[in-house]
Amino acid sequence: MVHPKSFDLTGFQRDLLYVIAGSDQPSGQIVRQKLESHIENVNHGRLYPNLDELVDHGLVEKGSQDNRTNYYEVTSRGEQLLVRRREWEDQYIAFSDDSDKQESGQLSLASSSSD
Repeated sequence: MVHPKSFDLTGFQRDLLYVIAGSDQPSGQIVRQKLESHIENVNHGRLYPNLDELVDHGLVEKGSQDNRTNYYEVTSRGEQLLVRRREWEDQYIAFSDDSDKQESGQLSLASSSSD
């Protein structure tokens, strides 16, 4: 099994990982519904192969809710990958302390002493 870095995943796969991590054992359909509010064209042919790849990488565990429905859950390896990704992102982008900017979704770049 290959141990990917978050950079080895596609953006879509990272989005899947974030949605699964923020949900309580969602089914594939629940994951699809949550993603569709932000991403267009989340169809069966795109969703399930990417979920299976996350399972193959050991980032997500797939279980059975019943004979027709699977659930997905982020593994400890997947959680570690998300933590490392957020730490990396935080080096470059910081959210403003101003609550008005946070509510509007505006970001401020983290200052660097080398600039």
